[in-house]
Amino acid sequence: MRTILVVDDSPTIRKMVRAALGSLSDVGFIEAGSGLQAIETLAIHPVRMIVLDLNMPDMHGLDVLRFVRSHSQYRALPVMVLTTRGDEASREAVLEAGASSYLTKPFSPSFLVSSVRQLLDAEQDQPLP
Repeated sequence: MRTILVVDDSPTIRKMVRAALGSLSDVGFIEAGSGLQAIETLAIHPVRMIVLDLNMPDMHGLDVLRFVRSHSQYRALPVMVLTTRGDEASREAVLEAGASSYLTKPFSPSFLVSSVRQLLDAEQDQPLP
């Protein structure tokens, strides 16, 4: 079972992401409601992918992404940023910091599923560190 960490301060968005990805048969979920909680969860639970919001009250998603990319064991971990920020500057900053993909809310459930599937399949093809 591949585990996805869904990080968003909105319980509704976390529920929507889980519902949209429910068609992926070999995927389980762990949720975090803040950036700090995401980092704590990542240290405790092995995950195969992160779906990450940017705008959170305690720690910005970009800082979470930078933390993830600064640790060798997480450098190849797929991180999909899912945010309301649709401006080009945010997109460029996130991709430059190492995000695997960038999607904006509201999202198409079918596009989210295909994007996650693509990232998980690519991650599965990578050798383990």
